[in-house]
Order: sequence, then C-alpha cells, then structure tokens
Amino acid sequence: MGANNHIIVYEHESLRIGKGASSLTKEQLDALQAFYGENGVPYYSLMHNSVKFNEYVGVLQIGNTIIEILPKVDRNNNSDRDWQKVLINMLQAVGVFNIHAPSSSTLSIKPNSLLDLYFELFISELEYLIRQGLIKKYRSTEGNSTSLKGSLMFSKHLNKNIVHQERFYTRHSSYDKEHLLHEILFKALKLLLQVNRHIPLQSRIGKLLMDFPEMKDINVSEALFDRIILDRKSKVYSEALSIAKLILLNYHPNVKKGANDVLALMFDMNILWEKFVYTCLRKNKSTGVSLSAQQSKYFWKPVSGYRSTMIPDIVINKGQGDCIILDTKWKNLNGYNPSPEDLRQLYVYSKYYQAKKVALVYPSPLNEVLIKEGTYFDESSGELGQEKCSVISLVVHDNINDWQKSIADEIFKWCELI
Repeated sequence: MGANNHIIVYEHESLRIGKGASSLTKEQLDALQAFYGENGVPYYSLMHNSVKFNEYVGVLQIGNTIIEILPKVDRNNNSDRDWQKVLINMLQAVGVFNIHAPSSSTLSIKPNSLLDLYFELFISELEYLIRQGLIKKYRSTEGNSTSLKGSLMFSKHLNKNIVHQERFYTRHSSYDKEHLLHEILFKALKLLLQVNRHIPLQSRIGKLLMDFPEMKDINVSEALFDRIILDRKSKVYSEALSIAKLILLNYHPNVKKGANDVLALMFDMNILWEKFVYTCLRKNKSTGVSLSAQQSKYFWKPVSGYRSTMIPDIVINKGQGDCIILDTKWKNLNGYNPSPEDLRQLYVYSKYYQAKKVALVYPSPLNEVLIKEGTYFDESSGELGQEKCSVISLVVHDNINDWQKSIADEIFKWCELI
C-alpha cells in the first residue's frame, strides 16, 4: 500500500489537500465529503479543502485509502509513545478483543492499522471455529421435491403441481450447517476478501473461503443481529459474530461509483476512557469496595412529561458514607482549569449523592500523576465552603498491566480506600 494510501492523524487534528507529509488528495477529500453527506457523521467536520477530526478514534477505509485516527494527550510534546498500541491495549482491556483464538499479543501479523488487527481477529476466530467443527442446526424448509417427506402443504401442492403430479410441495426440517450464524459469518468473510489491503492476510482469507460452506447472500441490519440467541452449543460463535457485526454494519458501499466504499470502525475516546478507568478499578479493587458505572438518579420532573436524570460515570461505594464520584474526561487540560460546566456537574453530583469526595479524571500529558485539589465557594456566604472537587491526571503507560494497576492504585489511594 502506498504511503499516501495509509494516513495517520491524531484526534482533533486536520487533514488538508496537499499540505504536510500526511495530506489528502482531491479524490480522497471528495470521498470523505460524500460519506459525510447531508446529515453528517460524528467522526469529523468538513472545512475548506480539509477535514477536522473530532474525539473519535479508530480507522476509516475509503476505497484503497486507510485513515487511522489515534488518541494522543501529549501532542504538544515530542513523545515517541506508540499511540496505536495504547489504543489497542485500551480496546482489549474493555473487552472489544475477547477472542477464543490466539490473543492479540500472539497474532501472526504486525498490523499496519487497527483495521488489519480486526481482520486478523475475525480470521483467527473463523479458523478456530472450523478446527472445532462448524455446528449444525435445525431449519425449516418449504418447497417442491420429488419425494414425500415432512408435511404435505396441501393447498400449495394443488396450486403449484396440478400438472406435475410427480412433485410434492412439503415442509420439512433439515439438520445441517446452513443457518443464520454461518450466513452472517460467510457474508463478513466475503466482504473481507473485497476490502482487505494487507497482503499477509489474503491467503488465509482464500483458504477460509474454500473451507467454509457456501451460503446464500443475506441483507444485514441491526434487527438481524437482535434475532440471534446463542445457546450452550453456539456461544462459541459469540466473538466471531460481534466482529462480523462491527464490520458489516459499519460498511457503507458507494452505490454510485463503487470505488470509494467506506468501512468506518470508530470509537468515542471519552466513552472508551470511561470504560477503561472503570475496568482498571474493577480489576484491582479490594473485597469491601463496590463499583457502579453510569448509575442514574432523578433530579427534576416537569408537571407533565418525563423526569430528568443525572448519570455520573463511576460511583464508588454508592449509598454509603464514603461514597465517591468520578467523572472521566479524555482531554489535555494544558495547565488550565477544567471547564465551568464540568465543575458545576461535579458540584451537583456531590450534593445529590452526598459524596465524601468527587473528582474529574484525565490522562496526564506528563510522566507523572498530577492531583490538584480545589474548593467550591459557599452559595450563601460567598466564602470558600466545605465542598471540594479534585482534578486527577493519570500517567499513560505502554505496558497495559502496569497502566491498569497504576490507575487503580492512584485512585484508591486518593479515595483513602487503601
């Protein structure tokens, strides 16, 4: 793949036509504008001869071009941190890469992009399923046959076979490999053959297509995946289906040209950071500590209509005297205070949850933990009151285990729970 066909950019940065080492061609910008459409997409904003990326990270494949958008909190420093590895570690920690096949640390290729890793994870899962033996399921079949098996559909038999008395229109059950799970996986595999640009994967995709039974083409939608119910025998398909769902539902074919089909695997970095911090705390908490994520509480009701809720990111020891509220934000404060909106939000959480402590949790742009304590002014006296809000900036580590333990140790130490 040519250099201009693999572009790396960081969140909140821009790509322009013909400017910089990683620049866009006119055709690439046209494709991004077409994908944006009239309703827009949350991943980037359109500017004059450029696009500006938002807080989403991941990968966009447009035709033969891969644009990889990576997180980075120290972009004002000359850091040599591997932010692709950081992103992959975070996704793996929150459970995006739960696979039965080899873990991502032992996958056989070095991915050029996050897209390559997704493709290999899917391929590895299918290889695993084929080695284990594809499962069979019962399915109901209706139609003409030359032998009478199952139930004769009498009215349809008379309608269709009045001049073909050698035929029987029946409904019967078959027990084979032709069922919805395999139809979905086969469709995703065929799509990989079409969109994969990483040469080391091509032979494995070709072999899988020879080993996998041919399936009829199906239309995929969110509702189709909602129909799937996995039992004891089929739960082994869970991870392959989750990756297939991600790939199939985020593929946007260009029906006009065909050359600029878009595959968008993107993640909101704020949500990912929230889940990652919660996972770190849950993994390393003491026995007597309880954790709740996204726990809502009503705080206002109109005379008629729906009640409004507040939803803090993480609540430690909810409902207890040592209740603690954490709200996570993936951003670099650059030495400034948090936004007034974020500080007001934590003040309300403190009051409504009667929290012992509240804090905003950021990634640190430096190689040191930064904890800044602050006090709210009392609303009646105008003097400094008793309510406090801390700002905690946590170091990003390249080693995922060190990073997770460091986050838990620093937060629980601040909470006075260790």
